[in-house]
Amino acid sequence: MKKIKQIIKLTTILALTGTTFITNAQEKETTFSFGVTSDQFFGVAPSVAMEYKLSEKVSTSVYGIFWGAGTAGAWGNWTEFGGGVNLRLAEGITLNPNLGFTFGNLLSKGAADGQLGGIAGDGIVPNLFFNVDIPKFEGEIYAGYYAPLRDKAPEDGSTLAYLHYWASAGYKVSDAFSFGAHFEHLKRTKDDIGGKLDYFQWAGPYVQFNASKFGSFVRLSAGPEVKNGLQAKDSFYKLSTGFSF
Repeated sequence: MKKIKQIIKLTTILALTGTTFITNAQEKETTFSFGVTSDQFFGVAPSVAMEYKLSEKVSTSVYGIFWGAGTAGAWGNWTEFGGGVNLRLAEGITLNPNLGFTFGNLLSKGAADGQLGGIAGDGIVPNLFFNVDIPKFEGEIYAGYYAPLRDKAPEDGSTLAYLHYWASAGYKVSDAFSFGAHFEHLKRTKDDIGGKLDYFQWAGPYVQFNASKFGSFVRLSAGPEVKNGLQAKDSFYKLSTGFSF
């Protein structure tokens, strides 16, 4: 009973602190973003993000990814949630390190019990975004490491860990259109049974259409696969869209 009271007290303090912090931040500036991607590996994956501006150089951010809308539905309705800071290094150049957590069974159980096996605290995801958005150039670098936070793997199984990263760079023809190149790689870095594995590695061009008035875009990326440890394919493709306000 004493432990339960302590947990309730701590939860209440954290909730009140978070509410006060967000209220103060909202008085300055708040940005909300919604995005959806679809590719051959993850399927459909909606995401949301919010940013609270603290100063001209620093913002705090939270994000969530609904991986379970696609392939990851079989990983205990896999879900990712986290937050971090967004640092404005220069005009149009930002660095956004985050710490995320996953809910499901992919990392902690090795997806051993499918949709019914999801648990809270499945894994931890340190990650970062580096973005460039200047008059004639756009670019992005992402890197995230997915590591198990708990060990719930069966005796004949293993916890899993992954490295996912990409880089893109493009030229802005106008406010409405840009094009460039994209490289992406997903690698399993830990599996005591099956070992390391490259799930996909691909590179190719992209085209992007923007509606700056509504803070929205549509991007199609496609290209040949460089490496695939599952099943060789001659190409890979990804469709992305989103808006912010």
